[in-house]
Amino acid sequence: MELLSSSSSTEAKKIVALAFHLLFVVATAAAAPLPVALPGCPETCGNITVPYPFGTRHGCFREGFNLTCDDTPPGRPPRLLVGDGVEVVGISLAEGTVRIHTKMLSVSLPVPGNWSSTSTSTRVNGSWSAGVTPTGGRLAVSTTRNRFVAMGCNLLASLVVHDAIDGDEYVSVCAALCADRSQSQLGDTSCSGVGCCQTPVSAGHSSYGIQLSDLSFQFQTPAASSTTSRLAALFIADQEWFVRNATVLQLDYSGEPQRTVDTWVVPTVLEWSLDRSRDSDMFLEWEDPGSVGRCISLNSTIVEDGVAGSNVGRARCNCSNGFEGNPYIANGCQDIDECQQPDIYPCHGICINLPGTYRCSSKKRISSLPGLITIIAISAGFGLLFSLLGAAKITKRLKQQKAKKLREFFFKRNHGLLLQQLITSNKDIAERLKIFSLEELEQATNNFDQNRILGGGGHGTVYKGILSDQRVVAIKKSKIIVQKEIDQFINEVVILSQTNHRNVVKLFGCCLETEVPLLVYEFISNGTLSYHLHGQSEHPLSWKDRLRIALETARAIAYLHSAASVPVFHRDIKSANILLTDILTAKLSDFGASRSISIDETGVLTAIQGTHGYLDPEYYYTSRLTEKSDVYSFGVILAELLTRVKSVFSSHSSEGASLASYFVSLIRDNRLSDILDSQIVEEGGTEDAKVVARLAMACLSLKGEERPTMRQVETTLEDVQSSKVHHNSRIPRVSQNVPKVESHNGNKGSEGTRLFSLEKEFLQSSEIPR
Repeated sequence: MELLSSSSSTEAKKIVALAFHLLFVVATAAAAPLPVALPGCPETCGNITVPYPFGTRHGCFREGFNLTCDDTPPGRPPRLLVGDGVEVVGISLAEGTVRIHTKMLSVSLPVPGNWSSTSTSTRVNGSWSAGVTPTGGRLAVSTTRNRFVAMGCNLLASLVVHDAIDGDEYVSVCAALCADRSQSQLGDTSCSGVGCCQTPVSAGHSSYGIQLSDLSFQFQTPAASSTTSRLAALFIADQEWFVRNATVLQLDYSGEPQRTVDTWVVPTVLEWSLDRSRDSDMFLEWEDPGSVGRCISLNSTIVEDGVAGSNVGRARCNCSNGFEGNPYIANGCQDIDECQQPDIYPCHGICINLPGTYRCSSKKRISSLPGLITIIAISAGFGLLFSLLGAAKITKRLKQQKAKKLREFFFKRNHGLLLQQLITSNKDIAERLKIFSLEELEQATNNFDQNRILGGGGHGTVYKGILSDQRVVAIKKSKIIVQKEIDQFINEVVILSQTNHRNVVKLFGCCLETEVPLLVYEFISNGTLSYHLHGQSEHPLSWKDRLRIALETARAIAYLHSAASVPVFHRDIKSANILLTDILTAKLSDFGASRSISIDETGVLTAIQGTHGYLDPEYYYTSRLTEKSDVYSFGVILAELLTRVKSVFSSHSSEGASLASYFVSLIRDNRLSDILDSQIVEEGGTEDAKVVARLAMACLSLKGEERPTMRQVETTLEDVQSSKVHHNSRIPRVSQNVPKVESHNGNKGSEGTRLFSLEKEFLQSSEIPR
């Protein structure tokens, strides 16, 4: 009986000790950190881990594995560099890889002339380098993780390894063709040979020769006969990265090739290894000749496969199964506690950690006191674990609910419910306008990536986005979070939802779940009229194109004034708000400052708003906004089209001279030739320019009643374009008694419809407070 009692007491003590061990394992949040670098050596540079054999200080790296931690200038995050200043973004001991950032190689192919039957292809030679020569041949391009990519039209791209004995050796070749100009611009986002091609890198080196052959002589296509040079972009990229970014990259390249080459950074994967002879001190062989051996650390193994350009004598080290850490330093491989990772190492009983492995003992039915203690201990341990997991899950759910309530609050504050009713009750608007969720637009813009910014206007920043249906759009996001900006965004939604004109930018929808609403427009890829007139465009607009752009803009403004559902005064007409498509069709944009008025009103008193150089002087002094305010601003645009001078320019007598006043004074003195753009004279458009100049002068009259209406301006420009105008005829002016708004019943019926009472309610709720 005494012996039985002693045995039971011993078993109880063991079970209690096991229970306390389990509690300790559950309560421990983190184990001791695994060694990474040699003692006393930096383990990181910025947020990049630097494991031995790599290092950034003398005595901290093996020969050929030296890196540089650049922490200049102060205030900028440190950068890890290798070789010729190439940025390192990741090092993996387990995979034996180094991820670096490389640039695209751009090649301008010469434009062929008229090919004859004896024409041959044009070949351009170049080189691509990973920039890691100073590492002594330790690093080479990974053949399994990278792709060689070429973007362009009608070209054959080759990666070449130069061999002094055997001559050039082609290691990777692919061809990219374009059947016509439209395909060369849009591209095939699969990168399978239409405007873009890709192929594996078949040999691992740190640098390659590049050979680019022009195949345009074989394909007499519009893309090949372009009047401008063709740009080809070549690079070696991480295969997984390229798969994720191929669509956006090719769309950017098709629109702006040079900008894409200059701004995109490409990740490339390099592989590294040790030399069994050169680094013999790193490899410790077992006494058994048939063993694979180990490295410096205990519990490590030697790996001789998976090395770039593997040859006899090249090898790496890995920790043995059940161990993690750095096998290249003493005691670097530490035991993994498998019991802390049940998702990877499942156990349906009692998990016991062992060196390099673990044991899962089955649960036994215990009815004695020691069994009860075991159950209590295990229950307490799992209770603590579930409490921690439950707290984390509850915290996450509370955050999600808070974010959802905040989105709902913004949606209601931004008149979302009223806009939903407006869309539901009006079939025409429902077909054109959609209310997007915030998640849709975040996905379309890659979380509003800075690389997607197209530009900034007076009322927000514009991002390029790709919707789930592959439509390319422009998304406007306000810079300043104030109620006035919110009202201007809502104002723009209301106005553009009622407009339907080919020369007014289309609004696809909006998102009201943010503090400031987001607007989704059609994407206009050719920039603004201001850029083409005053920027560095290689192809200045011809007089014929300028005249057509002026006419299309006048039609858009006249439509807003007299043919839209409710008359609209734009209030910020300027060349920067006129977008141009690929075929130079004008699109009027940026309605954030616009005001809609009733049919029977002739004007409205508002706070002064507009752009210096385009602002109507009469509106500035009286605060009374009329349709003639837009006419004055359009007159400034006509002056810009005639002179290619900015609305506010520098002169010898003033640092900020007004183009409007200067232009009018020259016309009155019959000195148009002093400021007329010489290109118009060379194209023989002087006589038409004189008529347009007199029209601009009429629009720039200081008194609003002396200015023509936009319908009259439109008619005059149509006559000029069709050469029906008499150059000695007078430009139409209107008297003060002429009604402001022309009847629009029966005119352009497809471009506008009457507002229902619900639409009027929405307009009133979104007016800017004055």
